[in-house]
Amino acid sequence: MKSTIHDVAKKAGVSMKTVSRVLNHEPNVATKTREKVTAVAKELHYSPSLAARGLASSKSYLIALLYDNPSPSYIANIQKGATQACRERGYHLVAEPLDVEDSNGVIDGDLSAEIERHLERLPVDGAILTPPLCDNGSVVRILQRLKIPYVPVAPISSHGNLPIVQMDDVKASKEMTQYLISLGHKKIAFIKGHPQHSATPRRFEGFREAMRKAELEIKPEYIEMGDYHFRSGIAAAENLLGLKEPPTAIFASNDDMAAGVISAANRLGLSVPKDLSVGGFDDTPLARILWPQLTTVRQPIEELGFAAAKLLMSKDSTEDSARTLEHDLIVRGSTGPRHAK
Repeated sequence: MKSTIHDVAKKAGVSMKTVSRVLNHEPNVATKTREKVTAVAKELHYSPSLAARGLASSKSYLIALLYDNPSPSYIANIQKGATQACRERGYHLVAEPLDVEDSNGVIDGDLSAEIERHLERLPVDGAILTPPLCDNGSVVRILQRLKIPYVPVAPISSHGNLPIVQMDDVKASKEMTQYLISLGHKKIAFIKGHPQHSATPRRFEGFREAMRKAELEIKPEYIEMGDYHFRSGIAAAENLLGLKEPPTAIFASNDDMAAGVISAANRLGLSVPKDLSVGGFDDTPLARILWPQLTTVRQPIEELGFAAAKLLMSKDSTEDSARTLEHDLIVRGSTGPRHAK
């Protein structure tokens, strides 16, 4: 038969209230007692049901992941990290797409009412708000109106005293650009991401800072607008590589667009990296599937999801105003020294 909280309490030699406090991660429980109860619960394979915990505490133990992001891999990794944090604390993650992107981020009265009705039906204790939704005033106001606590992931600006999780996109983009410059490239093009996404201006700013520091010209024709989709990477690369003086390196501000660049280069008979170096951003699984494998910035996406969920489940969610996680520059085969022509 399935073990009960009474079984755990009896074997651990504590009260059922103490077991409940330990499993709900409440404070003021002695470390030795917490370890004993946790070990017994694990031994007996005991875990309280969400319904039972909810009745006892007026909480649902559900966290919502709200997203409208053009990169499925980004959302999958945010979800993976958030799910891990939820499982550690006995919560459950509910992934909820909000279809805002097709409206270019503009939410009219009808769409706003639809989103509000949808969120009202979600009995969640909090929400993780991913970009670009974290910068959408209409969505934020709906959450505030419904009194749903939320943690923004990588917003453009602060949300009052709310905690946020982020990485330094400017610094990471600057490092990638400096690496391309160190290989001898001077004609470097940049493909921007979706204009509604908080990372887009930051990654472009890092590129500009590195180019200016190296006293290299930023040619207007070397700047293309993408939308973080593979197709936009192809279109941008075709424009750039069709120029009279094409770039010798292209930095695409996410891996999907960088894959589009490599595809376009192959179609044009160009060798990567001999004829063209390509850099990306995010280090999604796609970066390792491509050939040559992609030089990219490893963004701590899973860690961002984990940290956001953990902040939501914290007893004091304002304990940290911001958490900035570190990135890594991952060098692979898509970049190489500039060859004289």
